[in-house]
Amino acid sequence: MFTAMIHGILLALGLILPLGAQNIFVFNQGASQPKFRGAIPVIVTAACCDTLLILLAVLGVSVVVFTIPALQTAIFIIGLAFLLYMGWSIWKSKPAKLDRREAALSSKKQIMFAMSVSLLNPHAILDTIGVIGTSSLSYSGLDKFIFTFSTMVVSWIWFFGLAFVGKKVGDADTGGKILTAINKISALVIWGVAVYIALKLFNLV
Repeated sequence: MFTAMIHGILLALGLILPLGAQNIFVFNQGASQPKFRGAIPVIVTAACCDTLLILLAVLGVSVVVFTIPALQTAIFIIGLAFLLYMGWSIWKSKPAKLDRREAALSSKKQIMFAMSVSLLNPHAILDTIGVIGTSSLSYSGLDKFIFTFSTMVVSWIWFFGLAFVGKKVGDADTGGKILTAINKISALVIWGVAVYIALKLFNLV
């Protein structure tokens, strides 16, 4: 039981810690929102999407998606388009010396973008299936539940923490120089993921 919990925590941390489109978006919204509660929509959406992907991976449902070539190609194309658009949106945003209420995204846009970078990122989906889904096969019964629950808890805690750190950085960065630099780096990372997906898509077709 304890082994399953530690295994789940370490695997979740290993997947969630690397800089990626999802983490960048949650951090940026934490930094740009005037109040922390303004980032709640992106936090909850990202965590719920991760929870859904983990459940699908553990139950084996997500594997079915990637056995259907047409569906797999569609996911890659949509994911690529969203990442390109999101990278451009972040690149051209100018948080410096702006009212944070103007720079912050609405709840609706937060939810839409968070869902796109979470559910339409084939790289993240494949990681969840390959790592968490495969590792869960080692457990059954209560141990499997604890393993799965542990990975979910890490995800929720991480996103709340990430947005909170973003908020602190945003509060300290009164001139907007740090956030401007972060936005440029964020956009490049997101475009990097988009290039990776484009290469995968090229191999599929």
